[in-house]
Amino acid sequence: MARLWRVRRGQTEEGHDGLTYEFFEYPDREMLSIELAQRLAGDLRLALQHEDRAALVVPGGTSPGPIFDDLCAADLDWSRVDVLLGDERWVPEDSPRSNTALIKSRLLVDRAAKARFLPLYAPFDAPEDALEDLSAPIADVLPLAVVLLGMGTDMHTASMFPEADRLEEALKPDAPILMAMRAPGAPEPRITLSAHVLNGAMSKHVLIYGEEKRAVLESARGKPALEAPINAVLDEAKVHWAL
Repeated sequence: MARLWRVRRGQTEEGHDGLTYEFFEYPDREMLSIELAQRLAGDLRLALQHEDRAALVVPGGTSPGPIFDDLCAADLDWSRVDVLLGDERWVPEDSPRSNTALIKSRLLVDRAAKARFLPLYAPFDAPEDALEDLSAPIADVLPLAVVLLGMGTDMHTASMFPEADRLEEALKPDAPILMAMRAPGAPEPRITLSAHVLNGAMSKHVLIYGEEKRAVLESARGKPALEAPINAVLDEAKVHWAL
C-alpha cells in the first residue's frame, strides 16, 4: 500500500491557471497494478450506486495488461458495466495490432466476462464509414464513469497525436463522440474518443511507466494541447507511475 502522492500545478505561457492533477508514485509495477485495479473497481462500484450502468474506458497496448489481470476478478456487478477502448487501430480483431483482442483476452474474462463490450471497429474500409454506427451505443452510456488512459513519448493519448490530421477538431468542446484520425508514423487509420467525452468522466486515470515518460509528462507542462494532447485530458486526473 506504500505510495507517495503530490499535486502538480502549472501555468500556461499565457499566464492562465494551469492543470491540476494528482501524481501517485508506486514502489514497483506490481504494486501499481494491484492498487490501480482496486481503485478502478472502487470507482465503478461508486458509479453503480447512483446509475443503472457504468461505462469504463481503457487503453490498448501491453502496459495495462497486468492491471486487467487484477481488475477482471473484482467483485462488482459487471453485468451493468460497459467496457470500451479509448481508441482503436482500424484493423480487424484477428490482427496482431488489434487492441480489441487484448481487451477480450485479458479484461473481459473471469467476473468481468459479464460486462458488455462496445466496439470501436466494424468491417468497413475506412473508419469514417462506421462512425455513426459505432457512436450510437456509446451515446447511450454517456457520461462515462471511469477512464483509464495511457500516454506516448510524443505526449499523445488515445489516438490524439500531435500533428494528427483532425486533432484540432477532436479537442473542441463540440466535437463528435468518435473521430477518425490519421497521424504521421501511424501505419493505419485510428478511431478515438474525443477529448470532451473523455473529460466528462466521473474519474480519470493516466498510467505511465519509466523515467522517460515521467520526464515527458513534466515537459508537457504549460504546452497547448495541440502540441501536447495529454494536456487536453490531464486536469483533475490521477496519474499513476512506477519505474
